[in-house]
Amino acid sequence: MVFRKPPDGGWGWVIVAVSFFTQFLCYGSPLAVGVLYLEWLDAFGEGKGKTAWVGSLANGIGLLASPVCSICVSSFGARPVAIFSGFMVAGGLMMSSFAPNIYFLYVSYGIVVGLGCGLLYTATVTITCQYFDKHRGLALGLISTGSSVGLFIYAALQRELIELYGLDGCLLIVGALSLNILACGSLMRPLESSSSPPPEKTCVDKVPDQYFVYCEKEKTVEENISILEKGYTDEKCVNNVPDCKQDSILNKNVLSSISINEKDTYKKKVVEQTNFCKQLAKRKWQLYLTYWKETMVLFKNKVFSALFVAILLFDIGGFPPSLLMEDVARSANISEDDYYMPLISIIGIMTTIGKLILGILADFKWVNTLYLYVTTLLMTGVALFAIPFAKSYLTLAMLSGILGFLTGNWSIFPYVTTKTVGIEKLTHAYGILMFFAGLGNSLGPPIVGWFYDWTQEYDTAFYFSGFCVLLGGFLLLLAALPCWNACTKQSSKLPPNTYSYKVASNA
Repeated sequence: MVFRKPPDGGWGWVIVAVSFFTQFLCYGSPLAVGVLYLEWLDAFGEGKGKTAWVGSLANGIGLLASPVCSICVSSFGARPVAIFSGFMVAGGLMMSSFAPNIYFLYVSYGIVVGLGCGLLYTATVTITCQYFDKHRGLALGLISTGSSVGLFIYAALQRELIELYGLDGCLLIVGALSLNILACGSLMRPLESSSSPPPEKTCVDKVPDQYFVYCEKEKTVEENISILEKGYTDEKCVNNVPDCKQDSILNKNVLSSISINEKDTYKKKVVEQTNFCKQLAKRKWQLYLTYWKETMVLFKNKVFSALFVAILLFDIGGFPPSLLMEDVARSANISEDDYYMPLISIIGIMTTIGKLILGILADFKWVNTLYLYVTTLLMTGVALFAIPFAKSYLTLAMLSGILGFLTGNWSIFPYVTTKTVGIEKLTHAYGILMFFAGLGNSLGPPIVGWFYDWTQEYDTAFYFSGFCVLLGGFLLLLAALPCWNACTKQSSKLPPNTYSYKVASNA
């Protein structure tokens, strides 16, 4: 489908607003799951690594299913997917209030809520990129702050609801709030096509010519009709020989009572529908083959291949603090009287600021977005190495703020992906990258929890996390540096919506 030029305004700002609230409502509880994590530890008495799977699945399963989410958004559109996913998120949260054990939460909170969030995230990012071009960085930064604001508010809200109504009542109320996603999804009006609608065609004509696999000459309609008549008569004779003549006479009488034009019209429709079904099946198979061929082409791009490694390692190491920071403070024997604000709330508000600032920076022509993204990875790795040395609330709060700000690089990741592969391949490429991000989200917190279960301290776990993030940043930088000149030389040969990176000093 060919969309008209992005308006960079108008209804696009409504899309930004509803996408913001959609991410606020769906990601508020999963990102602030650290508050629930402490309650589940006390309620079910399981290990930290085992309990951490609930929050990691909720944040990772939707990203793991990103290829499927991308196909759903491409096939059905952002609006239907958003409305359907709103029911999933709300239903999963409400079911979690009746969880009898940790395994039930794996399904209700981890899989159902996580998959709904993944569908909503893909829908909001895709439709925002369709509506914006020049201000895409700002638009993506604004909508991505919805999840960060949700983290900031839901961390305090869920703690207050737990005190008033208990864990079960908290989940029921949060699930009811998520139903507002349905109203947001209904406003996601798709971008209109650039050309006027073509004249109406028959069902067969609607299948594009390039997907017709039949190379041999098609039989005429009259030949197909004669085959149908012969097949029907032969089948009756084989199944019931004595009735063959009787059925033939009866058929002749019936056919003689119908006008010739009506018979021809009916038989032609049968033949057309038969051919259409065969051609449609071959078309779908051809589309699947094309999808995998395009995937292989994407991985031939050095920057894209390095991106999927970097995002995997970043989420393995960078995601656990947002889930486990409250337990880190409790393990460091920090008194609750020293708490001025929940550490998760600090991460949330600083992530909001980081997404806005990084998103605005990405719109400046003199800023190289890939260099900017690599810088955030390297700084995140250093901050993770510093967590074991933090023994007071003040130092943990400072590190939480730094990590939250750097985690705001999620707002420029779609921007980097678009610049790397082009807007036409954004949905395809982004789905693949989010799969690896989900794998990192799912594995990171349990790995850190298992490290604690083995060593009874978090120091080794965060050394491992910092190493993973630093390794991903250096690999991405090494993969990108050698191809600056090559990308610059070939920029004129690239498709209109495919971009090449240039060193910031030469821009």
